[in-house]
Amino acid sequence: MAFLMAVTITAVGLAQDTDLPNVKILATGGTIAGSASSATSGSYSAGQVGIQTMINAVPGIKELANVSGEQIANVGSQDMTVKIWIKLANRINELLASDDVDGIVVTHGTDTQEETAYFLSLVVKSDKPVVTTGSMRSSTSISAEGPLNLYNAIAIAASKEAIGKGVLVTLNDEIHSPRDVSKMNTTNVGSFSAPIKGIMGGVFYGRLGFFREPTTKFGNTSEFSVEGVTTLPRVDIIYAYADMAPDLIDIHVKAGAKGIIIAGVGNGNMTEATLNAAKKAYEEHGVVVVRSRRVATGWVLRDNEFKDDDYHTIASHDLNPAKSRILLILALIEGKKLSEMQELFYTY
Repeated sequence: MAFLMAVTITAVGLAQDTDLPNVKILATGGTIAGSASSATSGSYSAGQVGIQTMINAVPGIKELANVSGEQIANVGSQDMTVKIWIKLANRINELLASDDVDGIVVTHGTDTQEETAYFLSLVVKSDKPVVTTGSMRSSTSISAEGPLNLYNAIAIAASKEAIGKGVLVTLNDEIHSPRDVSKMNTTNVGSFSAPIKGIMGGVFYGRLGFFREPTTKFGNTSEFSVEGVTTLPRVDIIYAYADMAPDLIDIHVKAGAKGIIIAGVGNGNMTEATLNAAKKAYEEHGVVVVRSRRVATGWVLRDNEFKDDDYHTIASHDLNPAKSRILLILALIEGKKLSEMQELFYTY
């Protein structure tokens, strides 16, 4: 592979067992733990296989690290909840505070993996590696890629090269920043990519290298925390379209949303009537509205076609709607003022 010639490669697994790092796998379910009725069936049930069974399915794993597993949840990632997020983040922080744990791997479904990884990148307080992984094919599928993805994730979590790089996402031999990566295809094995900033590095059967560093705040540099937090404020996402009805915002406000993300047309745009509804939502109820994009890539620019201050809206910069939601949730937890929030979207 090209990256093997372009960067210095770290080979993991040459040390004696007593010298190996200790990597903890926290399992949450997903397709990587899924099971189907046959090896050629595209239909399957996610979150059916326990973590120890998954570990046993990976040849050579004991040469990478001293590995142990813990089942945090066992759901398809479409059923991922903020309750599991909080549990997972607190457990990771607890484990990484121990000298007995050198790195963490989180197995996760692909549907919402980028959201969980981004959330963790902002609230995990350690320089030790945390790596999320999953698969597009279930564990019983022909050519299931889950075992190799898990093998590579363990290699990254065990590597000194990954220290200080924050939470990482790895699938399909690539290493991604959770802020930059998105699931771009519904079924393809190579469904994850970072269309704006590109991948962070690559990994090939446990050999890995990095092209770049993270470009925004994360981990120990992040001001966000969920320590002692039991619930998260409700933030909803509304998909914009031609002749969008403004009462959609009113409906979400009445349902209890504390923030709303608009997956806007073009450069984060919405109808004038919807903009006025956003203004009303903030002025009468304190509900913050963030303009993101329904388009796959690009920046949402502040004050581009109108003045955001006139409507009390925030421009998401290059964060997609799902990640804009996470950042706004954490900003609301910290009690950030509207005047402070725009800068968060530039720095996180």
